[in-house]
Amino acid sequence: MNVRIKKDLFRYIGSDCHKLHMQLRYLFFTPGFQYTYLMRKCQKGGVFKFFWMILLRWCMFKTGIQIPYQTTIGEGLYIAHFGNIIINPGAKIGDNVRMCTNSMVIGKVTIGNNVLIAPGAFCNFDVPDNCIVIGNPGTIIQRASSPTAKYNGAFVVENYKC
Repeated sequence: MNVRIKKDLFRYIGSDCHKLHMQLRYLFFTPGFQYTYLMRKCQKGGVFKFFWMILLRWCMFKTGIQIPYQTTIGEGLYIAHFGNIIINPGAKIGDNVRMCTNSMVIGKVTIGNNVLIAPGAFCNFDVPDNCIVIGNPGTIIQRASSPTAKYNGAFVVENYKC
């Protein structure tokens, strides 16, 4: 597993991300991480890119998550729940971003670091660091520190030690 994928997994389980049985468990039984894994494999390219793209498409239909592999996403993406999560391929997503159920990021927008896109949020505007986006239409709530750090499993990637 490459470093970027391990940093994504670190957001789910912390320092246990180096253990093979934990990697396999989350790869097969956690739809949000499964999608992230396949997306990162497509981004990496290589000889098996077409194979990874087919699996990513299958996972898209299975989970309802629609994040094209062309999307620029920093390390530590956390898909809180699967189901109707949509991100535009032109969007730029920062580190430690948490996407929740039925959230949408539409347009060529930039989402900062340590951002929580709440369930049902519709975001079609740039979002600075340390914010929460809620509602439809989206509203930004600024925080002094990372809003994603409060949640179980939401480990900060800067603390990554795998």
